[in-house]
Amino acid sequence: MKKVAFYTLGCKLNYSETSTIARMFENRGYLKVDFSDSPDIFVINTCSVTENADKKCRKVVQEAKKISPDSYVTIVGCYAQLKPVEISEIPGVDAVLGAAEKFQLIDYLDGFEKKEKPKVFASEIKEAKRFNHSYSYGDRTRTFLKVQDGCNYGCAFCTIPLARGKSRSDSIANIVDAARKIADTEVKEVVLTGVNIGDFGIQDGRRVEKFLDLVKALDEVEGINRFRISSIEPNLLTKEIINFVSKSKRFVPHFHIPLQSGSNKILQRMNRRYLRELYAERVATIKRLMPHCCIGVDVIVGFPGETEEDFLETYQFLNELDISYLHVFTYSERANTDAIEMDGVVPMKDRNKRSKMLRSLSEKKRRKFYEENLGGQFTVLFEEDVEDGVMHGFTENYIRVAAKYDPILINETKKVELREINNRGVVEVMEVGEEVLTH
Repeated sequence: MKKVAFYTLGCKLNYSETSTIARMFENRGYLKVDFSDSPDIFVINTCSVTENADKKCRKVVQEAKKISPDSYVTIVGCYAQLKPVEISEIPGVDAVLGAAEKFQLIDYLDGFEKKEKPKVFASEIKEAKRFNHSYSYGDRTRTFLKVQDGCNYGCAFCTIPLARGKSRSDSIANIVDAARKIADTEVKEVVLTGVNIGDFGIQDGRRVEKFLDLVKALDEVEGINRFRISSIEPNLLTKEIINFVSKSKRFVPHFHIPLQSGSNKILQRMNRRYLRELYAERVATIKRLMPHCCIGVDVIVGFPGETEEDFLETYQFLNELDISYLHVFTYSERANTDAIEMDGVVPMKDRNKRSKMLRSLSEKKRRKFYEENLGGQFTVLFEEDVEDGVMHGFTENYIRVAAKYDPILINETKKVELREINNRGVVEVMEVGEEVLTH
């Protein structure tokens, strides 16, 4: 029985796909092992969004060959689609598969016998038309469920449409069926993932269903305590969706909404499909209906043409906005994007300074959000995340909490009262009506 190990770079969507490919191997009689357990085969799922994609890919390959010098190394994922030949030239790589081929890699690489030259199977991205159903498995607490893939948007900084193709989705019926199967595994939380999940509903090139209808259908699935929406574009986060989540049985009060810039000038240069006024309106609607809702924001700093005044406009906009935390990305050039041809390149020292300022703002926003919720009662899903006798978990509105370790509580939901923020920035809690859980 050949041993196979997996390594994932990038997003939750990549994790769901890696997990699905791993199950394919297991169904064919391969033994899934840890990366360090001398595998015969390595499958490395790459990302093109992360900075230094090439450097990270090379490092993982080097580590794989140190662990198992005679192993067969296969590269898949977004970076594999964008630069298959370049990746095939990395010492130690045996095969590279693109977006249209990665889910058939066992068939393409029958037997995983090493050849004199690496194999490259990477069709043009227009061939990636099929939706491949995926969900992560193995973490008892939560599962990442893929509902949508690809993107029809043309943001000036983004390579995802080149790496994943056109927007396409699974059907509501298939997703509900998958959610029911996930419920049978005793997973308590499902995170909906995709490239542009608000664009859900396109099958065979035409729109046949809507994201709101998917949310309504999943809300009726018994056995799942929580559904969480991973990330959704502000123009696709409709008032109807917000209103439904505010009254939902299972969808939690947590939205992650990409902004990218608080300057309308920069938003237009980025080719985003909204202005900051719409974003502010969405945040206001959420907070009016769900005052305790957690709102996360993606921001890119240092985009070409972003002056100091433009950045300060973004900073001030975010500072005044009732949000909970930021994911800050320092703009980095990507081949074959519109942005790489733009003038007004921002020096790297300015990009780094702006990133640092926004990361500091994020810490303040998170602390303020936590403080606003102290004294409130929430439900915590405890995870197998134990450190120095302390276990951790998240409330429905994404506040990280700490409690005295109790093995019975792992993968269980408990009603708690948020007591205080400890010196690690985590909220300590007391179980409602029970003994104190804090350490």
